[in-house]
Amino acid sequence: MMSRETGLSISEVESIKQSIQDIITTPIGSRVMRREYGSNIPNLIDQPMNDALIVKLYSAIYTPILRWEDRISIESLNISDVSSGSMQLDLEAVHTISGQALNLNIPLQMGAS
Repeated sequence: MMSRETGLSISEVESIKQSIQDIITTPIGSRVMRREYGSNIPNLIDQPMNDALIVKLYSAIYTPILRWEDRISIESLNISDVSSGSMQLDLEAVHTISGQALNLNIPLQMGAS
């Protein structure tokens, strides 16, 4: 496994975090050969914060991770530090092969950074 930023070798956990970042920050329909890949998060990130948006955010994160990242089973997820164009995803999961509990803190940047 290789880091998409440095080209260096990374651990399985870092690869999972990198994969989740890619899934969540990729708009659905933007991949030519995989139109269904990605999430609706890019469409939601700049909307006014309210209870309905929070529910949409959780759904827009959980569903694509469940579909596209089969190396983990999600136990819980929490969204924090939501600001214009970014958020922090705190994810508790279990590695499906090893059974190892994972605590993943994933910063998500949308758009240009």
